[in-house]
Amino acid sequence: MLIRVRHVVDEVLRPLRGRDLALHAAAVTFYSGIAVVPVALLAIWLSGLAVGPDRVRRLTGRAVIALPDEIGASRALAALIDAGLQLTPLLALASLLPATLYGEGLRRAFAALTRPGESLVGWRGRLLWLPLLAASPALLLTLFLALPTTSRLWTRGGWWAVLAVALSFLVTWLVLTPVVIWVFRYVAPGHPPWLPTVLIGSFTAANLSGFLHGFVLFCSLPLDLGAPFGGFDAIGGTVAVGLWLYLFHTIVLVGFAATRAAGPLSTDKKSRAAPETDAGYRPSA
Repeated sequence: MLIRVRHVVDEVLRPLRGRDLALHAAAVTFYSGIAVVPVALLAIWLSGLAVGPDRVRRLTGRAVIALPDEIGASRALAALIDAGLQLTPLLALASLLPATLYGEGLRRAFAALTRPGESLVGWRGRLLWLPLLAASPALLLTLFLALPTTSRLWTRGGWWAVLAVALSFLVTWLVLTPVVIWVFRYVAPGHPPWLPTVLIGSFTAANLSGFLHGFVLFCSLPLDLGAPFGGFDAIGGTVAVGLWLYLFHTIVLVGFAATRAAGPLSTDKKSRAAPETDAGYRPSA
C-alpha cells in the first residue's frame, strides 16, 4: 500500500522534477502582489454595476463586522469595497493593465514547468485571464449572497460558528472551482484533458478554500507582526500577506503539476486499450 501511494506521489510530482517550485511560486506571488488589488477593485466595480453599490454594501456589511480585526483585516476589506464601488470608468481602465499581470505570471510559471521558451507567453496569459475578469461579477456575487447568512451564524458563536465555517468553505469551493479549472485548462499551456482537469481542479479549489479560511484564522491571532521588523506593523502585515500568497500559489502549482501528470496517464490508458480492441476483433466470415 505504501509503495503504491509513493508511486502515485512520484507520478504527481513528475512534472516538478528538476524545477525550482519555490522560485516559480515566488515569481507568481510577485505578479499577484501587483495584480490582486486591481483584480479585486475591478470585480467589485463590475458587481456594483450589475446589482447596484448599495446592495453590495448591504451584502458585505455584516462580513466586514464579523472579520477579525487584530491585524486590520476588516478595515482593509471595508476600504477595498469602498474604493471598488467608487471607481470611474477611466480608473477601471487604468486598473485593467496591472490586473492582467496575474494571468501573465501564472502562464509564465506554467510554461516554465512544461513548455520553456514559449513565444508571446506574457500576452497569452493576459488575454486568457480576461474571461475570468469578465465573469468576476457572477463569481463574486455568488460569494456575496452567502455572506449575510454565514456572518450572522458566525456572530452567534458556538456550533453556529462551526456551521458558518462549513457553509463558507462550501461556497468558496464552489466559486473557486470554475476559476481553477479555467486556469489549468486555458491559462496554462497545453490544454490538458477535461477529466483530470475537472477532478484535480476541484480538489485544488477545495484546498485553496480551506487555505483561505486558515488565513482568516491567522488574522484573528493576537500576533505582533512588526516585531521582526523593528516594530513596523505595516511591513510585518505586508510580509505576512506575501507569505500566505506564496503558499497559496504553491498549492496552485502542485495542482497544475498533478493535472499534467494525470493527463498523459489517461491518454496512455486509451492508447493501450485501442490495440487490445483491434487485436481482439475478428471479422465475420
